[in-house]
Amino acid sequence: MMNSILYLIPAMGVVGLIVMAIKSAWVSKQDAGDAKMQELAGYIADGAMAFLRAEWKILSYFAVIAAILLGWSGTLVEDSSWIIAIAFLIGAVLSAFAGYIGMKIATKSNVRTTQAARTSLAKALQVSFTGGSVMGIGVAGLAILGLGGLFIVFYQMFVPEGAAITGVEMKKAIEVLAGFSLGAESIALFARVGGGIYTKAADVGADLVGKVEAGIPEDDVRNPATIADNVGDNVGDVAGMGADLFGSYVATILATMVLGQGIDASGDNFNGLSPILLPMIIAGLGLIFSIVACSFVRISKETDSVQNALNIGNWSSIILTAIASYFAVKYLLPETIVHQFQSTTYTFTSTDVFIAIVIGLVVGTLMSIITEYYTAMGKRPVLSIVKQSGTGHATNIIGGLSVGMESTVLPIFVLAGGIIGSYEFAGLYGVAIAAAGMMATTAMQLAIDAFGPIADNAGGIAEMSQLPEEVRHRTDNLDAVGNTTAATGKGFAIASAALTSLALFAAFVGVAGIDAINIFKAPVLAGLFVGGMIPFIFSSLAIAAVGRAAMDMVNEVRRQFREIPGIMEYKAKPEYEKCVAISTSASIREMIAPGAIAIVAPVLVGFIFGPEVLGGLLAGVTVSGVLMGMFQSNAGGAWDNAKKSFEKGVEINGQIYYKKSEPHKASVTGDTVGDPFKDTSGPSMNILIKLTSIVALIIAPHISQKAHTPSVKNEVAKPKVETVSYTNDAQK
Repeated sequence: MMNSILYLIPAMGVVGLIVMAIKSAWVSKQDAGDAKMQELAGYIADGAMAFLRAEWKILSYFAVIAAILLGWSGTLVEDSSWIIAIAFLIGAVLSAFAGYIGMKIATKSNVRTTQAARTSLAKALQVSFTGGSVMGIGVAGLAILGLGGLFIVFYQMFVPEGAAITGVEMKKAIEVLAGFSLGAESIALFARVGGGIYTKAADVGADLVGKVEAGIPEDDVRNPATIADNVGDNVGDVAGMGADLFGSYVATILATMVLGQGIDASGDNFNGLSPILLPMIIAGLGLIFSIVACSFVRISKETDSVQNALNIGNWSSIILTAIASYFAVKYLLPETIVHQFQSTTYTFTSTDVFIAIVIGLVVGTLMSIITEYYTAMGKRPVLSIVKQSGTGHATNIIGGLSVGMESTVLPIFVLAGGIIGSYEFAGLYGVAIAAAGMMATTAMQLAIDAFGPIADNAGGIAEMSQLPEEVRHRTDNLDAVGNTTAATGKGFAIASAALTSLALFAAFVGVAGIDAINIFKAPVLAGLFVGGMIPFIFSSLAIAAVGRAAMDMVNEVRRQFREIPGIMEYKAKPEYEKCVAISTSASIREMIAPGAIAIVAPVLVGFIFGPEVLGGLLAGVTVSGVLMGMFQSNAGGAWDNAKKSFEKGVEINGQIYYKKSEPHKASVTGDTVGDPFKDTSGPSMNILIKLTSIVALIIAPHISQKAHTPSVKNEVAKPKVETVSYTNDAQK
């Protein structure tokens, strides 16, 4: 029975990859439009591949050096092995491949969505969402196959028959498996930052010179930066997001497995493995039911709501996964579970674990709803920015900043409630399994997210191809919804990062052998402040990089308008490739410094000051990073949809304003400021949070408490052993 359940996990990943291949083949068979449309789509695909090749070249050097260091360090402690280097490389390769899958299908889907929009909105939605689902299902399938397959290998390799699951052998197997997550998150961070710098440098350049100075549409074929802008949608919002959620998915499952290893579940039918297997099984079930729910995303009439269609698919995947999770929990776990963590013993039931999973699903759903409210057109926050655009650029900026800051309040209350609720039911394992429940529907979440940039590209191709107005109207409809889904996807990702980081933090504390993080100690408090600062300097570097690259782009676009006669009259063709080259070189150059912070900071603090100070650093990074991620992503999303509101006309103080009006120009400025917020630094926060925690977990055996003698006299006495029991009575 144990072997069959073990092999079921990678088998579900294989099913996902088969479905992905079928959907990809369907998209490829769709009509790609006329020769001009295909030519433009070819420019976009070539530019995206050129960026990926340049990025992979740099990241391959990093991966090899990091793997060598990891392999060497794995030989120094009994809790690890040199094989961690192989796990790291596999994680890095699969993370990069996950991004490649998304980018490849997106550059096929965009022009086919444009052609489908010539027929109907329903057909355009079908093509664009199917393209997005290829990415979502592919990323989840790769993650489950990779994690499940490696776990089987390491379990057979390191855990002899009859060894206790709570023993050092299983601890070693999972520590080595953590290398897979480290590889995935490392590549994800560089991919997300590099892609974000690329896309926003092009976007800002295209907006400032094309829309504001030259007075032409954003995706006008005369704009030299328009191809680079459309390439950026793919390398940032598709390839970067694919690698991002691949890493998040893996880190969440791993964190739950680490905590599950400390649970005595000897009463189950799987030799005590059930708490470790459960998060992988739930992830597999989430993938299967996300595939089922994809078939529910459809509309029939031009007036049907695209957002409602996507919501139906999302809700279906969540409800089906929740139902299946109940049976999985009851089948796998014994009725009563004991978790000994440090000096505390948690006792809870299998029903408590299921409730924690439901809490995670509810938290993820609420985060998406709240984010949609703060970023969707027609809602109070975006309308407030539209209204403030009526009095100029400055008030538009003030309005967007205000909305972004306000948007952190409700999500933090939801997160806090989710953490407390899941902890009350099943202790720290409950918090981790809640995060796993939230991430279970990643395939659907990512399908909805990837749909956005595909629709955006489709609109760009329609504009550049000068297709009829009704075609652009349909693609704009999809694009407006895509802006909201992109923002909700980022809210979902940052919420999962918060819960996952808490689980990774608990795992780090256990491996490092410390009883508590005592902020009354000056070094620990200092570490807390330094950790809180890291998301700010990270954001500063990322936004400044966009600014520098955008200046280069603006100067190049201005040069082409000035030196190439006939561009504005459609008599001369802009030099698109030069703008693509500027974004590519800038993003590769500028992604190094922000990415290095997440890896170097915990290593330096851990080895110099010890595990407790590193714990303070992790706490600071997590709290500050979650808030910064929410603020920046939501502010940028709200600014973007405030700008798009002018396309249909908006009423400000009794007067209707459209594109090219003064309030619209103010909204373009706000959108330009918000671009690096929502697509570069904001969504990178969730990777920053998790990557610092994973690095800390990897080095924990090397800096464990036994290797550090406290330097402060009169230490607070260690707490007494506490036993906490959770039951299903009314005390909850």
